[in-house]
Amino acid sequence: QVQLVESGGGLVQAGGSLRLSCAASGRIFSINAMGWYRQAPGKQRELVAAITSGGPPNYADSVKGRFTISRDNAKNTVYLQMNSLEPEDTAVYYCNADVRRVVDGRLRRDDYWGQGTQVTVSS
Repeated sequence: QVQLVESGGGLVQAGGSLRLSCAASGRIFSINAMGWYRQAPGKQRELVAAITSGGPPNYADSVKGRFTISRDNAKNTVYLQMNSLEPEDTAVYYCNADVRRVVDGRLRRDDYWGQGTQVTVSS
């Protein structure tokens, strides 16, 4: 199995910064895309940012210029640097990974989620 463990959430004032981390562990062959999603109360989960193993990052329009996603492939870890935070960024942030594992001699692809970390931005 694969586990995604997130850290770095918390309470911050508007204009402040936070850095989220998500480390994947387990019997991993490779990871293609890793990303961050968020879900605010009463709203659907939405993509915040994603990055593939060798391609450019992708951002939601609402966070472009403020958030930066990066990854350390050697550590199977993805980061989200969040600057100029706004109250509208308040949500539970979830890490996602597109993981390939070897199962019974075959390469298997599965989608994994972290448990979520709360980010609260006060005005």
